[in-house]
Amino acid sequence: MSAAALFTQLLAVLASVALAPLFLGWVNQCRAWLANRTAPPLWLPYLRLRKLLHKDVVLAHEATPLFRAVPYMLFGIMVAAAAIIPSLSTDLPFASAADAIALVGLFALARVFIALAGMDIGTAFGSMGARREMMVGFLAEPALLMVLFTASLITGSTLLPVIADTLQSRALAIHASLAFAAVAFVMVLLAENARIPVDNPATHLELTMIHEAMVLEYSARHLALVEWASALKLFNYACIGFALFLPWGMASRADGILWLLPAIPPLLIKLAAAGLVIALIETLSAKLRIFRAPEFLATAFLLAVLGLLVHLTLEH
Repeated sequence: MSAAALFTQLLAVLASVALAPLFLGWVNQCRAWLANRTAPPLWLPYLRLRKLLHKDVVLAHEATPLFRAVPYMLFGIMVAAAAIIPSLSTDLPFASAADAIALVGLFALARVFIALAGMDIGTAFGSMGARREMMVGFLAEPALLMVLFTASLITGSTLLPVIADTLQSRALAIHASLAFAAVAFVMVLLAENARIPVDNPATHLELTMIHEAMVLEYSARHLALVEWASALKLFNYACIGFALFLPWGMASRADGILWLLPAIPPLLIKLAAAGLVIALIETLSAKLRIFRAPEFLATAFLLAVLGLLVHLTLEH
Protein backbone atom coordinates (compact mmCIF):
# COMPACT_ATOMS: atom_id res chain seq x y z
CA MET A 1 0.00 0.00 0.00
CA SER A 2 1.63 3.21 -1.19
CA ALA A 3 1.90 6.42 0.78
CA ALA A 4 -0.11 8.24 -1.89
CA ALA A 5 -2.97 5.76 -1.49
CA LEU A 6 -2.98 6.18 2.29
CA PHE A 7 -2.93 9.96 1.89
CA THR A 8 -5.88 9.76 -0.49
CA GLN A 9 -7.75 7.55 1.98
CA LEU A 10 -7.07 10.06 4.75
CA LEU A 11 -8.38 12.91 2.59
CA ALA A 12 -11.58 11.00 1.82
CA VAL A 13 -12.19 10.31 5.52
CA LEU A 14 -11.49 13.93 6.48
CA ALA A 15 -13.88 15.09 3.77
CA SER A 16 -16.62 12.86 5.19
CA VAL A 17 -16.02 14.05 8.76
CA ALA A 18 -16.02 17.69 7.64
CA LEU A 19 -19.09 17.43 5.38
CA ALA A 20 -21.28 15.56 7.90
CA PRO A 21 -22.30 18.65 9.97
CA LEU A 22 -22.82 20.61 6.73
CA PHE A 23 -25.19 17.91 5.46
CA LEU A 24 -27.13 18.03 8.74
CA GLY A 25 -27.31 21.82 8.50
CA TRP A 26 -28.66 21.54 4.95
CA VAL A 27 -31.39 19.13 6.08
CA ASN A 28 -32.38 21.53 8.86
CA GLN A 29 -32.45 24.43 6.40
CA CYS A 30 -34.68 22.53 3.98
CA ARG A 31 -37.05 21.58 6.80
CA ALA A 32 -37.35 25.22 7.82
CA TRP A 33 -38.00 26.37 4.25
CA LEU A 34 -40.63 23.72 3.66
CA ALA A 35 -42.36 24.67 6.93
CA ASN A 36 -42.32 28.35 5.90
CA ARG A 37 -40.02 29.28 8.76
CA THR A 38 -36.81 31.30 8.87
CA ALA A 39 -34.01 28.86 8.11
CA PRO A 40 -31.04 28.58 10.49
CA PRO A 41 -27.56 29.23 9.07
CA LEU A 42 -26.07 26.37 7.08
CA TRP A 43 -23.01 26.35 9.34
CA LEU A 44 -25.02 26.27 12.60
CA PRO A 45 -23.94 22.67 13.44
CA TYR A 46 -20.29 23.78 13.27
CA LEU A 47 -21.00 26.70 15.61
CA ARG A 48 -22.75 24.38 18.06
CA LEU A 49 -19.85 21.92 18.01
CA ARG A 50 -17.40 24.75 18.61
CA LYS A 51 -19.47 26.06 21.53
CA LEU A 52 -19.73 22.62 23.13
CA LEU A 53 -16.01 21.91 22.72
CA HIS A 54 -15.18 25.08 24.71
CA LYS A 55 -17.43 24.22 27.67
CA ASP A 56 -16.55 22.36 30.86
CA VAL A 57 -17.82 18.82 31.25
CA VAL A 58 -20.43 18.12 33.93
CA LEU A 59 -20.66 14.47 34.96
CA ALA A 60 -23.11 12.69 37.21
CA HIS A 61 -21.70 11.14 40.39
CA GLU A 62 -22.81 7.71 39.21
CA ALA A 63 -21.00 7.96 35.85
CA THR A 64 -18.59 5.11 35.20
CA PRO A 65 -15.55 5.09 32.86
CA LEU A 66 -17.82 3.51 30.24
CA PHE A 67 -20.02 6.61 30.22
CA ARG A 68 -16.97 8.81 29.62
CA ALA A 69 -15.51 6.55 26.92
CA VAL A 70 -18.67 5.99 24.83
CA PRO A 71 -18.59 9.38 23.00
CA TYR A 72 -15.04 8.72 21.80
CA MET A 73 -15.89 5.13 20.85
CA LEU A 74 -19.05 6.24 19.05
CA PHE A 75 -17.19 8.88 17.06
CA GLY A 76 -14.38 6.44 16.25
CA ILE A 77 -16.81 3.81 14.99
CA MET A 78 -18.51 6.30 12.68
CA VAL A 79 -15.13 7.48 11.36
CA ALA A 80 -14.19 3.83 10.71
CA ALA A 81 -17.47 3.36 8.86
CA ALA A 82 -16.77 6.49 6.79
CA ALA A 83 -13.37 5.03 5.88
CA ILE A 84 -14.86 1.90 4.31
CA ILE A 85 -17.97 3.42 2.70
CA PRO A 86 -17.23 4.66 -0.85
CA SER A 87 -18.17 8.33 -1.02
CA LEU A 88 -15.64 9.86 -3.41
CA SER A 89 -13.91 6.80 -4.86
CA THR A 90 -14.36 3.04 -5.12
CA ASP A 91 -10.59 2.39 -5.22
CA LEU A 92 -9.52 3.47 -1.75
CA PRO A 93 -7.12 1.23 0.25
CA PHE A 94 -9.77 0.26 2.81
CA ALA A 95 -12.25 -0.70 0.07
CA SER A 96 -11.60 -4.41 0.60
CA ALA A 97 -12.90 -4.03 4.17
CA ALA A 98 -16.17 -2.49 3.01
CA ASP A 99 -18.21 -5.66 3.35
CA ALA A 100 -21.82 -4.64 3.76
CA ILE A 101 -22.51 -7.20 6.49
CA ALA A 102 -19.50 -6.05 8.52
CA LEU A 103 -20.73 -2.48 8.09
CA VAL A 104 -24.09 -3.38 9.60
CA GLY A 105 -22.13 -4.91 12.48
CA LEU A 106 -20.28 -1.61 13.01
CA PHE A 107 -23.55 0.28 13.26
CA ALA A 108 -24.90 -2.35 15.67
CA LEU A 109 -21.77 -1.98 17.84
CA ALA A 110 -22.30 1.77 18.05
CA ARG A 111 -25.94 1.20 19.03
CA VAL A 112 -24.96 -1.17 21.83
CA PHE A 113 -22.47 1.33 23.30
CA ILE A 114 -24.85 4.30 23.21
CA ALA A 115 -27.56 2.13 24.81
CA LEU A 116 -25.18 1.08 27.57
CA ALA A 117 -24.24 4.73 28.13
CA GLY A 118 -27.92 5.63 28.36
CA MET A 119 -28.45 3.05 31.10
CA ASP A 120 -25.16 3.75 32.89
CA ILE A 121 -26.36 6.71 34.96
CA GLY A 122 -29.51 4.88 36.03
CA THR A 123 -32.01 7.58 35.09
CA ALA A 124 -35.48 6.69 33.86
CA PHE A 125 -35.02 8.65 30.63
CA GLY A 126 -31.75 6.93 29.73
CA SER A 127 -33.07 3.43 30.37
CA MET A 128 -36.27 4.16 28.45
CA GLY A 129 -34.34 5.53 25.47
CA ALA A 130 -31.96 2.55 25.48
CA ARG A 131 -34.84 0.07 25.38
CA ARG A 132 -36.51 1.95 22.55
CA GLU A 133 -33.25 2.25 20.62
CA MET A 134 -32.60 -1.49 20.84
CA MET A 135 -36.15 -2.19 19.69
CA VAL A 136 -35.68 0.05 16.63
CA GLY A 137 -32.32 -1.55 15.86
CA PHE A 138 -33.73 -5.06 16.26
CA LEU A 139 -36.31 -4.27 13.57
CA ALA A 140 -34.22 -2.05 11.28
CA GLU A 141 -31.15 -4.26 10.89
CA PRO A 142 -32.95 -7.16 9.14
CA ALA A 143 -34.53 -4.72 6.69
CA LEU A 144 -31.13 -3.16 5.95
CA LEU A 145 -29.57 -6.58 5.45
CA MET A 146 -32.29 -7.56 2.99
CA VAL A 147 -31.66 -4.35 1.03
CA LEU A 148 -27.94 -5.15 0.89
CA PHE A 149 -28.63 -8.77 -0.13
CA THR A 150 -30.79 -7.56 -3.02
CA ALA A 151 -27.96 -5.36 -4.32
CA SER A 152 -25.40 -8.10 -3.77
CA LEU A 153 -27.44 -10.60 -5.79
CA ILE A 154 -27.61 -8.16 -8.70
CA THR A 155 -23.87 -7.42 -8.65
CA GLY A 156 -22.48 -10.69 -7.28
CA SER A 157 -20.66 -9.15 -4.29
CA THR A 158 -21.33 -7.82 -0.80
CA LEU A 159 -18.51 -5.26 -1.08
CA LEU A 160 -19.93 -1.76 -1.46
CA PRO A 161 -17.17 -0.56 -3.86
CA VAL A 162 -17.76 -3.57 -6.09
CA ILE A 163 -21.52 -2.96 -6.03
CA ALA A 164 -21.02 0.70 -6.95
CA ASP A 165 -18.49 -0.11 -9.69
CA THR A 166 -20.70 -2.80 -11.20
CA LEU A 167 -23.83 -0.64 -11.26
CA GLN A 168 -22.14 2.44 -12.72
CA SER A 169 -20.40 0.40 -15.42
CA ARG A 170 -23.71 -1.01 -16.64
CA ALA A 171 -26.10 0.74 -18.99
CA LEU A 172 -28.74 2.84 -17.27
CA ALA A 173 -31.71 0.61 -16.48
CA ILE A 174 -34.63 0.46 -14.08
CA HIS A 175 -34.51 -2.57 -11.77
CA ALA A 176 -37.82 -3.22 -10.06
CA SER A 177 -36.00 -5.01 -7.26
CA LEU A 178 -33.78 -1.98 -6.59
CA ALA A 179 -36.84 0.29 -6.59
CA PHE A 180 -38.42 -1.72 -3.75
CA ALA A 181 -35.05 -1.87 -1.98
CA ALA A 182 -34.59 1.90 -2.30
CA VAL A 183 -37.93 2.63 -0.62
CA ALA A 184 -37.07 0.19 2.17
CA PHE A 185 -33.63 1.77 2.57
CA VAL A 186 -35.09 5.27 2.95
CA MET A 187 -37.39 3.99 5.68
CA VAL A 188 -34.47 2.35 7.47
CA LEU A 189 -32.40 5.54 7.11
CA LEU A 190 -35.13 7.57 8.82
CA ALA A 191 -35.46 5.07 11.66
CA GLU A 192 -31.74 4.55 12.24
CA ASN A 193 -30.97 8.27 12.30
CA ALA A 194 -33.77 9.31 14.67
CA ARG A 195 -35.72 11.18 12.02
CA ILE A 196 -39.45 11.72 11.66
CA PRO A 197 -41.70 9.69 11.54
CA VAL A 198 -39.91 7.26 13.90
CA ASP A 199 -38.20 9.84 16.12
CA ASN A 200 -37.81 13.60 16.33
CA PRO A 201 -34.22 14.81 16.86
CA ALA A 202 -35.44 18.15 18.24
CA THR A 203 -37.85 16.89 20.89
CA HIS A 204 -37.42 16.48 24.64
CA LEU A 205 -40.86 15.07 25.35
CA GLU A 206 -40.79 11.95 27.50
CA LEU A 207 -43.33 9.99 25.47
CA THR A 208 -41.69 10.58 22.08
CA MET A 209 -37.91 10.83 22.34
CA ILE A 210 -35.62 7.87 21.68
CA HIS A 211 -32.11 9.04 20.79
CA GLU A 212 -32.28 12.23 22.86
CA ALA A 213 -33.26 10.26 25.96
CA MET A 214 -29.93 8.42 25.91
CA VAL A 215 -27.73 11.53 25.63
CA LEU A 216 -29.47 13.90 28.04
CA GLU A 217 -26.70 13.45 30.63
CA TYR A 218 -23.88 14.35 28.24
CA SER A 219 -22.43 17.86 28.05
CA ALA A 220 -19.55 19.84 26.57
CA ARG A 221 -17.04 17.84 24.49
CA HIS A 222 -18.84 14.55 25.18
CA LEU A 223 -22.08 15.91 23.75
CA ALA A 224 -20.17 17.46 20.83
CA LEU A 225 -18.70 14.06 19.92
CA VAL A 226 -22.10 12.38 20.22
CA GLU A 227 -23.76 14.98 17.99
CA TRP A 228 -20.89 14.87 15.49
CA ALA A 229 -21.13 11.07 15.40
CA SER A 230 -24.89 11.32 14.79
CA ALA A 231 -24.32 13.70 11.87
CA LEU A 232 -21.63 11.38 10.51
CA LYS A 233 -23.99 8.43 10.79
CA LEU A 234 -26.58 10.26 8.70
CA PHE A 235 -23.86 11.12 6.16
CA ASN A 236 -22.68 7.48 6.10
CA TYR A 237 -26.20 6.20 5.47
CA ALA A 238 -26.60 8.70 2.63
CA CYS A 239 -23.34 7.48 1.08
CA ILE A 240 -24.48 3.86 1.39
CA GLY A 241 -27.62 4.82 -0.49
CA PHE A 242 -25.52 6.52 -3.18
CA ALA A 243 -23.33 3.42 -3.55
CA LEU A 244 -26.37 1.15 -3.88
CA PHE A 245 -28.71 3.27 -5.99
CA LEU A 246 -26.82 6.33 -7.36
CA PRO A 247 -23.18 5.27 -7.83
CA TRP A 248 -22.49 7.54 -10.81
CA GLY A 249 -19.85 10.21 -10.34
CA MET A 250 -17.47 8.30 -8.07
CA ALA A 251 -13.80 8.14 -9.05
CA SER A 252 -12.70 4.72 -10.23
CA ARG A 253 -9.08 5.37 -9.21
CA ALA A 254 -7.56 7.04 -6.18
CA ASP A 255 -3.90 7.71 -6.93
CA GLY A 256 -3.97 11.19 -5.45
CA ILE A 257 -6.08 14.21 -4.71
CA LEU A 258 -6.38 15.05 -8.42
CA TRP A 259 -8.38 11.85 -8.90
CA LEU A 260 -10.78 12.80 -6.12
CA LEU A 261 -11.48 16.39 -7.21
CA PRO A 262 -13.86 15.48 -10.09
CA ALA A 263 -15.90 13.32 -7.69
CA ILE A 264 -16.60 16.17 -5.25
CA PRO A 265 -19.26 18.07 -7.31
CA PRO A 266 -21.38 14.92 -7.96
CA LEU A 267 -21.21 14.05 -4.26
CA LEU A 268 -22.34 17.53 -3.24
CA ILE A 269 -25.21 17.42 -5.75
CA LYS A 270 -26.37 14.02 -4.46
CA LEU A 271 -26.10 15.21 -0.85
CA ALA A 272 -28.17 18.30 -1.67
CA ALA A 273 -30.86 16.15 -3.31
CA ALA A 274 -30.82 13.61 -0.47
CA GLY A 275 -31.13 16.36 2.16
CA LEU A 276 -34.09 17.85 0.33
CA VAL A 277 -35.82 14.46 0.10
CA ILE A 278 -35.26 13.74 3.80
CA ALA A 279 -36.59 17.18 4.76
CA LEU A 280 -39.60 16.75 2.48
CA ILE A 281 -40.46 13.37 4.01
CA GLU A 282 -40.13 14.77 7.54
CA THR A 283 -42.26 17.80 6.69
CA LEU A 284 -45.05 15.73 5.15
CA SER A 285 -44.99 13.06 7.87
CA ALA A 286 -46.31 13.05 11.41
CA LYS A 287 -44.44 11.60 14.34
CA LEU A 288 -45.60 8.03 14.91
CA ARG A 289 -46.55 6.81 18.33
CA ILE A 290 -43.86 4.54 19.68
CA PHE A 291 -45.89 1.34 19.37
CA ARG A 292 -46.48 2.12 15.67
CA ALA A 293 -42.73 2.13 14.92
CA PRO A 294 -42.60 -1.70 14.62
CA GLU A 295 -45.28 -1.51 11.92
CA PHE A 296 -43.24 1.10 10.03
CA LEU A 297 -40.08 -1.02 10.13
CA ALA A 298 -41.98 -4.22 9.35
CA THR A 299 -43.20 -2.50 6.20
CA ALA A 300 -39.60 -1.66 5.32
CA PHE A 301 -38.60 -5.30 5.83
CA LEU A 302 -41.47 -6.56 3.67
CA LEU A 303 -40.55 -4.13 0.88
CA ALA A 304 -36.93 -5.28 1.03
CA VAL A 305 -38.01 -8.93 0.89
CA LEU A 306 -40.33 -8.11 -2.00
CA GLY A 307 -37.42 -6.56 -3.87
CA LEU A 308 -35.37 -9.70 -3.28
CA LEU A 309 -38.20 -11.93 -4.51
CA VAL A 310 -38.74 -9.74 -7.58
CA HIS A 311 -35.08 -10.16 -8.50
CA LEU A 312 -35.14 -13.92 -7.98
CA THR A 313 -38.32 -14.44 -9.99
CA LEU A 314 -38.23 -11.80 -12.72
CA GLU A 315 -34.71 -10.47 -13.15
CA HIS A 316 -32.53 -13.46 -12.37
